[in-house]
Amino acid sequence: MVERDSMEFDVVIVGAGPAGLACAIHLQNLVEAHNEKSGASLAPEIVLLEKGKEVGAHIFSGAVMDAKALGQLLPDWKERGAPIEAEVTSDKSFYFTKTKARATPVPPPLKNHGYKVVSLNRLVRWLGEIAEEKGISVFPGFPGAEIVYDDQQRVLGVQLQDAGVDKNGQPKGNYEAGANVLGKVTVLCEGSRGSLTKQLIRKKNLQGKNPQVYATGVKEVWEVPKGKVPAGLVEHNLGWPLPGHVFGGGWVYGMGEGPDGGQLVSIGYVAGLDTKDPTNDPHHYFNLYKTHPRIAAYLEGGKMLDYGAKSLPEGGVFAMPKMYGDGFLICGDSAGFLNGMRLKGIHLAIRSGMLAAETIFEGLVAAAAAEGDAADAPMPESTLANYTKKFESDWSRAELWKARNFHQGFHGGRFRGLWNAAWITLTGGKASFFRDNLAGKASHEFYEKRAAPHISKRDKPPMFGTITFDKVTDVYASGTTHEEDQPCHLVVTEPDVCITRCKQEYGNPCQYFCPANVYEMVAPEEGKETRLQLSPSNCVHCKTCDIADPYQIIEWKTPEGGGGPGYRLL
Repeated sequence: MVERDSMEFDVVIVGAGPAGLACAIHLQNLVEAHNEKSGASLAPEIVLLEKGKEVGAHIFSGAVMDAKALGQLLPDWKERGAPIEAEVTSDKSFYFTKTKARATPVPPPLKNHGYKVVSLNRLVRWLGEIAEEKGISVFPGFPGAEIVYDDQQRVLGVQLQDAGVDKNGQPKGNYEAGANVLGKVTVLCEGSRGSLTKQLIRKKNLQGKNPQVYATGVKEVWEVPKGKVPAGLVEHNLGWPLPGHVFGGGWVYGMGEGPDGGQLVSIGYVAGLDTKDPTNDPHHYFNLYKTHPRIAAYLEGGKMLDYGAKSLPEGGVFAMPKMYGDGFLICGDSAGFLNGMRLKGIHLAIRSGMLAAETIFEGLVAAAAAEGDAADAPMPESTLANYTKKFESDWSRAELWKARNFHQGFHGGRFRGLWNAAWITLTGGKASFFRDNLAGKASHEFYEKRAAPHISKRDKPPMFGTITFDKVTDVYASGTTHEEDQPCHLVVTEPDVCITRCKQEYGNPCQYFCPANVYEMVAPEEGKETRLQLSPSNCVHCKTCDIADPYQIIEWKTPEGGGGPGYRLL
């Protein structure tokens, strides 16, 4: 048994994204206001754990932000100098064929005039500075590896990832056992498909009415000559290159000024992972998207500066898990706070963190008035259930309720999905022909068994090396680094399946769906059968493999602290 140190706090927040930071800041604001009003001396110790090497390093979004929740969190966010790239001044929508773009009316949910184009990296770094100014302990480079329970199976906190372990699992000279970080309540804000959240949902049977369903978003930030993409432009595009049965589409957002005096532009593509095609490859579709004449014209003469990929929880309200229990709450993308119909989640993540903070604050006040063991025990489920009650009466739930049947409509293909979306818009949430409570299934359950060619048979996309890039080049642009001599954080629990059933039944989808070239099927010698070769140092922590593997035998685990992407502009 490894001896581990314990660090005790009142509140442990896992993940320094918009949800986690909003929770910490709002909780501290509530405490300060309470003490000033009542003369009390409530002083909870709040710790925020972040697996990235710095706050913001692993954060990625489109992003057009509805600032409603930010205004509730920090009413003076403008005066404080929140890093906004541009205010949306132009909304456009197109339907693509391979060579043409037909203008279409902008759907009501995608009208963004007056919203803010942001780099979520920059916004989160700014929020991190505010959290630290408020005395909150922010610890980057500290990934949570396991949830810690007591003998009653209440959540006590998290165990940090061990450091200084070699690739064979043996301690190195700098070995340090991960400490147990304990608190009265643990708030999981890990982002999409959080590894601790996945453990907890499975152990506690917290799954929602529908399984969560995901898409993968791939994004680059370019600097292009001034005048190419005006700041505040928001453009959304459907159609080519996605097949009609795959959910998704692309975007172009005009950002602020680049480091060399040009214009920054966010360009990206989302492809659903709930597809029948085992060769579904979001990065490949993104490359093809950039070759469309309309998109290529935006990028001509420019330079790609940053790259990233992430999964997106698209399932809506019916796929949200139970978000509370003895000693824990779940927020943000980890809980499914994303409105796929509006293509927005930042404001919902912030709001979820605020609702969690209000719930925790009430629990801390009650604990302060308690005596004996009750004051130090994990917050009970009966107290933390108020989180869901607050959500049920909040504007965030009302917004998500209107989109409750949105994504399920696309399981019948693009045009059925669009028809369904029109019904939803008109009825306030009901699906086509007034149906409701549409069912769903997990992303990997959509695959059809079919033989597939090795990915090496695919031709390189046009404009290769100037506008389109291979996955390895994009990974380099993402700033991704990992300690090479450590255990592989991508655990294939049944490796024989890769060269037998998976190869025969699906053609090894992992070589396609991973946007970072982590999974390759390689022959050890010419003429020999291919076998799986992993490059975990490429991993950008998108969790696509954990989601899209047809046999669910890939387990994404946290690597050593600080490893992963080093996003700067995303």
